[in-house]
Amino acid sequence: MSLTAPPAPRITYSAVLGSPYVARLLGGTLTGRLPNAMAPVAILLWATASGSSIGFGGLLSALYRLSSALAQPVKGRLMDRHGQSAVHLPAALLNSALLVALPLAGPCGGAGLATAIVVTGGLTTPALEAGLRALWPSVLPEPRLRHAALALDTGTQGLLYIVGPLLVTALASAYTPAVALAATAALGLAGTATVALAPPSRRWRPEQPQSQDAAQTSQLATPGVLLLFAALTGVGFAIGSLNVWSIAMAEHHHQDMLAGIIPAAFSISSFLGGLIYGRRTWPGTTTRRLIIATGAFLAGWLPLLALLGPYAAIAAVAVPGAFLTVVVACAYVTTDALAPAGRTSEAYAWLILAIGAGQSAGTALAGRLAEQPLASAALPAAGAAFALTILLAARRRLGPTAQRQRGRHRRPLPGRHSTP
Repeated sequence: MSLTAPPAPRITYSAVLGSPYVARLLGGTLTGRLPNAMAPVAILLWATASGSSIGFGGLLSALYRLSSALAQPVKGRLMDRHGQSAVHLPAALLNSALLVALPLAGPCGGAGLATAIVVTGGLTTPALEAGLRALWPSVLPEPRLRHAALALDTGTQGLLYIVGPLLVTALASAYTPAVALAATAALGLAGTATVALAPPSRRWRPEQPQSQDAAQTSQLATPGVLLLFAALTGVGFAIGSLNVWSIAMAEHHHQDMLAGIIPAAFSISSFLGGLIYGRRTWPGTTTRRLIIATGAFLAGWLPLLALLGPYAAIAAVAVPGAFLTVVVACAYVTTDALAPAGRTSEAYAWLILAIGAGQSAGTALAGRLAEQPLASAALPAAGAAFALTILLAARRRLGPTAQRQRGRHRRPLPGRHSTP
């Protein structure tokens, strides 16, 4: 008589999306986060259409992105203390009202009022991404379904930055930038309400410490967590420098469409890579998969050093794109394992901020080196190499032993660290 267990049934995305509340939460989060890609473009178009310089419009757009990123950990901490709905809904209402009010800033208060509205609007963007990641364990207790949902969730994020700017440009061209801002506000409010009013979000409360030694492990900023976030700034750096490199490629080859096609190829490949990754379980620990995926992410950037032509460049960026979702998904699982009970939303928010800070640094440096083709092409690989170096140095602080030490006061979920 064979004692070998039958193979587990294959995970399908229809099973994931058919689970209670999954489609609503994922769809609402994507809709509510679409303004993150729309608002900076809409703000820039509104500023230039109102007679301001493109430099001032770009400053407003950058301030919106920066203030939104910096406020993420604060909103994560508030969610861990007061629940998700109590934070999401007021933030969405205020953010939407400010976006709609922005067109009134020109005639009423000029540049100063416009800047204040934009910064406050960025500070009040709902922390939907961190909130959704915190909901998955309660919505999908089955580890294999949760693994697939996280890969699907992570893989779809890049598509927002393709759809969002296209939608804003279409609305501004067909109507006015003010209409684009109003549509951005409406989508953000509708998506956030869809999530915040769903029973899992309304009922969600952070997991609380259950042992006497919880106070000793309640610190979030441990060496392992800090090293993981430092590595993710390198991943963000690669993404941010790619966007500028694609513009430089477009100018060098006199093909304006390359500026959009290259990032789109990267994002679509990331989505497809996430779908493949989420459909099956993988051997080894999460830390091992994180390091291997980051190594493949780095290897994928190296062909750019050959100063490829347009078509080869489009094909080349699809390789690191395919591994991006794997890197980020594994990073979220590792963060969940290392973060203390009651602070998971805040930890996820810091992870998001780390990637965003890296993107900003990569964009800034790539802009300075845009006229040097080899240096510009080397920046994505440099960011990925930084990430891999940090992860290799930190692997003992991220592995199962460190996770057990950090998580000894947490209520374990079935298969929590073995599947995603």
